[in-house]
Amino acid sequence: MQPLMVPLSAQEAVDATRFGPKAGNLAALGRAGLPIPDGLCLDADAYRLQIAALNLETSARGAFTAVDGSEARRHALRMKLELLEQPIVPSVLEPLLTAWRALIERTGGLTVVRSSALVEDREGSSFAGQFESYLGLELESEFVTAVRACWAALWSTRALRYMATHDMDPADTAMAVLVQPLVTARVSGGGLSRTADGEMLLSGTWGLGSSIAQGEVTPDRFELSPDGALLRVAVGRKDHSVGCAHRRPPVTEAVPRARAAEPCLNPSQIVELGRLLRRAEEVIGRPIEIEWALDDEGFKLLQARPLHIQPGHVPDEVWLQHPRLNGHPAGVGWAAGRAVVINCECELWRIAPGGVLVTRVAGPALGHILPRVAGVVTERGGSTSHFASLARERGIPMVLGVGDATRRIPDGAQVAVDGVAGIVRWMR
Repeated sequence: MQPLMVPLSAQEAVDATRFGPKAGNLAALGRAGLPIPDGLCLDADAYRLQIAALNLETSARGAFTAVDGSEARRHALRMKLELLEQPIVPSVLEPLLTAWRALIERTGGLTVVRSSALVEDREGSSFAGQFESYLGLELESEFVTAVRACWAALWSTRALRYMATHDMDPADTAMAVLVQPLVTARVSGGGLSRTADGEMLLSGTWGLGSSIAQGEVTPDRFELSPDGALLRVAVGRKDHSVGCAHRRPPVTEAVPRARAAEPCLNPSQIVELGRLLRRAEEVIGRPIEIEWALDDEGFKLLQARPLHIQPGHVPDEVWLQHPRLNGHPAGVGWAAGRAVVINCECELWRIAPGGVLVTRVAGPALGHILPRVAGVVTERGGSTSHFASLARERGIPMVLGVGDATRRIPDGAQVAVDGVAGIVRWMR
């Protein structure tokens, strides 16, 4: 029988059929000599053993096949609650805790538990932000709960909605788990190895990268040539950061105005990170999107997923005569529709099919609205947020970090969203 836990550095860890593409891609980067955090991979078979021990196979299948919607929801709820509340079977718990304790002894500090589902980080199904990650874990009880919560996240409402739009049966997949030491990041961000015009793009902010992933800040934007030369720097709106040093759980803090106005990376750091991004693309063998962090030891790559890109769009002359705002492009698409300015999630019902959502912050929890909209404009966020990844995947044009969009763009106006150029226009 194959071991349920393997080091991220082991050759077996690159097997995405056992540990998921997230862990598999990260293991491949590490084996190629790129800097990644230490870590452990929990085989998806551990999830399957837990399902079998709890006699959940019938409910797992019923959540997708039940004709009655309420029955399907009951099956899904049972899956989630049982995985969250029931003890982990000894055959899984014992090797899990043994490996985790060894990781703590080796690295010290706090740990992170991350989902690595067999269906995420694939071409056409990134599941960006649809599952769970837990940061700053210190106690054994916290760690065990986080593993169970990652398993249960496969049955969350938003994950099930996502799978339904991709015609996936959750019973046909499984959840592996990635366990790593928490990177005490001074700066974090993302990166795209290709843009529509062939350049590379990096984004960054102070502290942990969760504020970028959730679209809560507009990160600094660094554009590089294909050979890695720094071309342009645009400072974002980094007015708060998520910190982790010497405290648990990570906390959000205001960033002083002077520091918020500074680029979070200097030119030599940007060029170094660009080299890592280009090398990571070579290892994965296709354009990629990455997440990264910078601590006292240097850069670390945290994730690499396939990147979907499209060529730019040449707008009709009529649009060039109308007012425009610039922002961070998600990287795909051009579309026009009626603006629906939303200041609270309770107003989402106002979005009719083909409308353009204009809002302040759009996190991955709003992924379910993408099938209804022609485009999205947000005041916060950047090209490497989770919501931008979901928009790229579905080919929905999106422009993020458009300051004052909810105030400047009139509700109901005809709006054009260029998700490649990062331009929003509207008719007066």
